[in-house]
Amino acid sequence: MKKITTLAVIAIFIFFKPSQACTVISCALKGEVFAAANEDDYMGFARMWFNPKTAERYGSVCFGLPDLQAQAAMNEHGLFYDFTAQNIDPAKYHPKNVYQGDLLFEILGKCKTVKEALVYLEKYDYAISSQVLIADALGNSIVINAGTKLPKSGHYQINTNFDISKVQNKTYSCRRYDISEEMLKEVKAINVPFFRDILNRTRQEGKLSTIYSNIYDLKRGIITIYHFHDFEHPYVIDVKKALTKGYRLEKISDHFPTSFAYEQFLMSDKPMYRKEMILNEINQKGLQPTIDRYFELGKSTDKIDSTINNILLEVGIQLVKDAYNKHANGGIWEYWFAMPGGFKIESFNDKRLNAAAEIFDYLVAEKETDTKLKNFIYELNAYVRLIQGNQDKAKAYYTIAAASSTNTWPISFNRSKKMLAIL
Repeated sequence: MKKITTLAVIAIFIFFKPSQACTVISCALKGEVFAAANEDDYMGFARMWFNPKTAERYGSVCFGLPDLQAQAAMNEHGLFYDFTAQNIDPAKYHPKNVYQGDLLFEILGKCKTVKEALVYLEKYDYAISSQVLIADALGNSIVINAGTKLPKSGHYQINTNFDISKVQNKTYSCRRYDISEEMLKEVKAINVPFFRDILNRTRQEGKLSTIYSNIYDLKRGIITIYHFHDFEHPYVIDVKKALTKGYRLEKISDHFPTSFAYEQFLMSDKPMYRKEMILNEINQKGLQPTIDRYFELGKSTDKIDSTINNILLEVGIQLVKDAYNKHANGGIWEYWFAMPGGFKIESFNDKRLNAAAEIFDYLVAEKETDTKLKNFIYELNAYVRLIQGNQDKAKAYYTIAAASSTNTWPISFNRSKKMLAIL
């Protein structure tokens, strides 16, 4: 059988990873209140997920990549946020009270306004390397990073990829910021066509490309989405109406015409592309028939299928992420990032967990699998069995993963030891 190697494990060391560039804007003028953003990255397959209101949280719509960290989001009251990538080290600001979870997602569920969000940000230190713009339906906005909180002082505010503190002394260099500001300074009335023009002019193409572009009417609760530089085909969401249809997790691209340019962009990352094609097949033909077919392909000696087990591992991990996102009403899989909330013992039923467990069982049986990777798979399988309510099997798999620190990746070893102590 084939030796499994995977890039998936790299992601477990990254949390709050925003898109790689991005242009984020808020603007309030003559009673209209909008936000807009280009989401730029090296990979596509962007998702959006709809999280209905619960007794504990406001309803919301989130946007992000397959890891299901929300890059951008808006709740039913018009509170919006969006991140940009920075090189700011929060540690140098010595945060003392760090929220032990996804702070902005918590704010999204509990706050209606920027003022309410700032109450959270007084209680918890902002210990995130990226920079966020938060805006509300009242026309307020603020840009925040680990060292700076800069409220909007005029009718607009812009967040791109430099420390926002440099705006005041003009020590930054960013053409996307300048182009946006030139247009916003002169605008007499704001509407969707105006922001579409800004996003079109500040989009990026190439390896780092604008994956999707959103315009948020914060007062009316309307989101207009454009996909991969196509500003001729908008997809419009009425947030409150959409949330009445229940939880949904969708690929943004499914709502737009086929684009050759986008297909070619996706295929530049072949492992990710193959993983997503398997997920598409699951949606079209069902979970069990699809994974059974790929188990057979994995046993093949054909060269074309020499990496199929690698891709199956990626699929299994994605199935767990998707299942947990639904269970958490749109939240991230906290266990994956070794966050405190991820270590609570909980159980829920989801057919995607069953399929993930089958995939992990199949992969650990492969004789040529690297020992550290095999123990990583045992650890993931232990977590899935725990969620399914099988504590005995979970303990057995965690014990294998925690048997040797030299034969297990540190994060898997540490998570396994912690879960064994809890169990």
